[in-house]
Amino acid sequence: MIENPTSEKQQTISIHRSFNLPLSTVWKAWSEQESCQKWWAPEGFECPSCNIDFKVGGRYLNSMKGPDGKEVWSTGTYLEIIPNEKIVCTDSFADSQGNVVNASYYDMPGKWPNELLVIIEFEENNGKTTMHLKHEGLPADQANDCIKGWESMFDKLEKTFK
Repeated sequence: MIENPTSEKQQTISIHRSFNLPLSTVWKAWSEQESCQKWWAPEGFECPSCNIDFKVGGRYLNSMKGPDGKEVWSTGTYLEIIPNEKIVCTDSFADSQGNVVNASYYDMPGKWPNELLVIIEFEENNGKTTMHLKHEGLPADQANDCIKGWESMFDKLEKTFK
């Protein structure tokens, strides 16, 4: 289920996804560098670089490379980690060195703030995992593309770890 409340400037998207995977597998997909690199990009894209320092105050720096060869980097800081329950982190566009850059650096449309917030909550029931993701601060005119990107990545996560 996807909730998509509207706002003139910034928007929060919410994606609720069930995986036919145990919680330990989905958690590793988010928390371990090698696992994350396998799914961290929409279909048709790859993640050539994935660096995760998975602890409160730690940072991540990941890239997505498209079929055209263009790489887009993102970075953030982990603000809250409750093992197997919750991850809260910032999210920003970055250069390959991890320096925060404006979305215009990548010719991204819309008025992006330099820092967004991502909240992911996890629940396990009968060997399946339900994940609730909120991505706060998106430009309203880019929210649908972001939903499509996340959904594609989650499809890839499920296929990769089945």
